[in-house]
Amino acid sequence: MTDLTPIQKEIVTALEQMKEKSLITEANLAKKVRENAKISGKKKAGICLKDLEVCIEYLGENSQLPYALHLNSANDILIKKEDSWKLLDGDAKKRRQSSEKSISVLTNGDLQQKASGGKGVQKRNSRKKVSFRDVEEFE
Repeated sequence: MTDLTPIQKEIVTALEQMKEKSLITEANLAKKVRENAKISGKKKAGICLKDLEVCIEYLGENSQLPYALHLNSANDILIKKEDSWKLLDGDAKKRRQSSEKSISVLTNGDLQQKASGGKGVQKRNSRKKVSFRDVEEFE
């Protein structure tokens, strides 16, 4: 696992933990990755196709866990256990990559924020109140 990025290592770990299942949805895999990595944000984030393809290829060659990628009509990735590993074909890959522009995906940055403590969500707690009766302040 030395040539994998940190997020890809987390994806591989999650796939290995879920190896009993014959069908894994992208949402379930992302949830497992968030649990393992203890990422508190990005509850609706998916998995980047580029990272997932590397992980499927790695598992197929090194761990003898053959998964095949499929895409449903909503451009969600389905991971099925099959006889040999298989990535998405050209049209499905293009559809998924274009839909990834509008969705949130888990990245290496999410793991780095978690490791460094992260900033967390900053909410505004104090607002400056402007009195419109004191017009002299703005002149």
